[in-house]
Amino acid sequence: MQRGIRLLVIFIASIVIGVAFNLFLLPHEVLTGGVTGLAMVFGLMTPVNTGYWIVLLNAPIFVLGWMKLGREFIGNSIFSVLIISISMLYIPIIQVTEDALLSSVFGGVIAGAAIGVIIRFYSSTGGFDIVSLVLIKRWDVPLGGLIFALNSVVVFISAFFFAWDLALYTMLSIYITGIVIDRVHTRHVKLSLMVVTSKGDELKKELLANLVRGITVIDGRGAYSGEDKKVLYTVITRYELAIIRPILKEIDPQAFVSVSESMEVMGNFRRD
Repeated sequence: MQRGIRLLVIFIASIVIGVAFNLFLLPHEVLTGGVTGLAMVFGLMTPVNTGYWIVLLNAPIFVLGWMKLGREFIGNSIFSVLIISISMLYIPIIQVTEDALLSSVFGGVIAGAAIGVIIRFYSSTGGFDIVSLVLIKRWDVPLGGLIFALNSVVVFISAFFFAWDLALYTMLSIYITGIVIDRVHTRHVKLSLMVVTSKGDELKKELLANLVRGITVIDGRGAYSGEDKKVLYTVITRYELAIIRPILKEIDPQAFVSVSESMEVMGNFRRD
């Protein structure tokens, strides 16, 4: 049931991205960033639809993500990219407004909100989303900001093929997209995670394999049940919740989990 809801949310959000592209950005030749932006460039310059280019350019990045982020995440991402591509094939390219600035702003907001939801539900739209998620496992930086930095290269590429004013509109659009992604997906806050479980060793092993955080294990006992428990404590970033939730539900769905915002973190935040 949970898997079905997740795929439904990813499905709807992916269609929304197709709407943002075909109704706001592409009619004014305003691009999005990264691999999708390159696909838009190729789609505008060749008779091949942008949707086909998205699939082609994402293929090698999916291989990287499969190795670094896991099978389920990449499976969800492939599903999202396919839905975006198909939606862009069938949603007509219509100019909602003649104002390129308004299209850049609203296209960026809509795309950013949809991408943030997709990432929050343990998926991505491929391209630099996957590259960024791989990099933030190594460096503690805001996801939206990193995506914006990587995507900015599209601005310079598009400037050589299109007018500079369109390139600047593209910069504005991907900047807004990055901001909205951080608002929807994470504000780069740190979270304290405490898990009380009867399957401490299994859960500890799986969390250590998927996170770069250390974990403190404390022996505990249920006051009401009298059962021996393990208390696992760690500090994570909000985007890592998407990784942790399915692990908790798979290993111990009965675990007691507490997540709270941490005001400040000192000491070794990542496990090297």
